[in-house]
Amino acid sequence: MDVVINGERRQVTPGATLLEVLSQLELDPRAVVVEHNRKIVRRPALGDVTVTEGDAIELVHFVGGG
Repeated sequence: MDVVINGERRQVTPGATLLEVLSQLELDPRAVVVEHNRKIVRRPALGDVTVTEGDAIELVHFVGGG
């Protein structure tokens, strides 16, 4: 199924949750802020939100430094 992740059309497993999408992308949910269809999704709810065809997902990665 096609979704848009950070402006790019990507294939994800049909019926996947946001947590599963992060896993498919090999991203640690503790290091990413997820916006789903223009709404920020808090980390505890990532496993509750199911992605559907055409959804827009924005991912912002935390970068450490000093």
